[in-house]
Formats: sequence, structure tokens, C-alpha cells
Amino acid sequence: MKEASVLLLCAIVLCGCTENLNQDAFAKCLGQKGVKMYGAEWCGHCESQKDAFGASWQYVNYVECADPTGTQAPACRDAGITGYPTWEFANGSRSEGQLSLDELGAITGCEMNHS
Repeated sequence: MKEASVLLLCAIVLCGCTENLNQDAFAKCLGQKGVKMYGAEWCGHCESQKDAFGASWQYVNYVECADPTGTQAPACRDAGITGYPTWEFANGSRSEGQLSLDELGAITGCEMNHS
């Protein structure tokens, strides 16, 4: 059993999976802290923001504002969203525009360890 654990750890380190695990934890922390991002599928900055999370994006609370009819989705309109991406935090504050993972960490207290 101990040998299998050591092999698994080596495989994770060799494949670079620790960064993915770290990003998963970071994205989950954002969700636990009530952070959400409003965006639109046609928004280039939103796409870049998603890319910064890689596969961990699946854990980010995301609200799609592009309505199939070409108007803004009701959830975004009701929330008063006027630009994309818009990050909303648990205390009700917002930040419009793309944020780095470090900036999100500084605002929320979620840690993104760089290895």
C-alpha cells in the first residue's frame, strides 16, 4: 500500500498535476466564499478569464449573460450587470474586467500556491 501511494505521488508530480489540484482547490474556495463571475460567451476577456483557470473553471460559479434571443439574460439584467466579465463577491462588491488569479486571491483570501 505504501509503495502504491509513493508511485501515485510520483506520477502526480511528474505529470504536473499538482498545479491542477491547486487550481481546483482555489476555484472551489472562490465558490465557498460566494464569488461568482458574470460573463458572455462572445466576450474575449471572459474567455481569457476562463482559460486562466484551465480545467478548474468547472468549479467557478459562473452566470452566462448572453441570452439566445440576443438580449441580456434576466439574471444578469436583474443583477444590474453592465460589463463583462464582472466578478461579484459575497459582501456585494463587484469588480468589472479580467482579474488575475493573484488578484482574486488577494480580494477573497483564497490561496493560489505557485509551485
